[in-house]
Amino acid sequence: MYSILIEMNFTLIKDFMTLLEQFESDNKTSPNSYPETIEGFKLWVSGKENVESTRGGEPYWEGKENGRTAESAINTLLVHLNRYAKTYSKSAITDSEFSTQEDFIYLINLKAFGEMTKMALIKKNIHDKPVGILIITRLLRQGLIEQTDSDLDKRSKLIRISEKGLMVLEKQMEKIRQASYIVAGNLNHNEKMDLIRILHKLDRFHYSIFSRNIHSDELINTVYDEYAFKKS
Repeated sequence: MYSILIEMNFTLIKDFMTLLEQFESDNKTSPNSYPETIEGFKLWVSGKENVESTRGGEPYWEGKENGRTAESAINTLLVHLNRYAKTYSKSAITDSEFSTQEDFIYLINLKAFGEMTKMALIKKNIHDKPVGILIITRLLRQGLIEQTDSDLDKRSKLIRISEKGLMVLEKQMEKIRQASYIVAGNLNHNEKMDLIRILHKLDRFHYSIFSRNIHSDELINTVYDEYAFKKS
């Protein structure tokens, strides 16, 4: 019995060493290498298992064997990823003038696309009007954005990022970029490109619905009736 255990342990150690050698080899050639720690090794093994599982067809998701749908898994994973991203964003704005991640996202949009109306800025960030107005009011109070009358419509206000806003944003951009890299996790370049294509497709679908301003009481029934027959 003792000799059998020794033989089993030796085989396990041998297999582990082979796997470890493969990890080190992949890490040297991969553009997105893993940390050379036990956590990095575990992430590499997990990624390797995911690749292997998709080669045979459908991937596995929690609860699949009990009838849980792919739609349910997608919804849960998107919620989880959003929460993970928020924790990194919260860390990125520590000791800054930003109260939430929405503050710097509004400024990034104004810096990238220039001045725009309040409603255009709110819609670009996929917010309801009351939530967006609160964020804009807070940024105005802090002097991070400025508003002027529109030359085309005196009733409308144009919002632009202020010099102070540019300075405060630039001060935090390195941490914000680092947070973005972390959110992309251990995906390689091809996986990132695939994910962007898939998320763009989903974003276009949902934005076309969001832009219609369907009342919450009617939203689910309206969209489900219109699109259920198109499910692939």
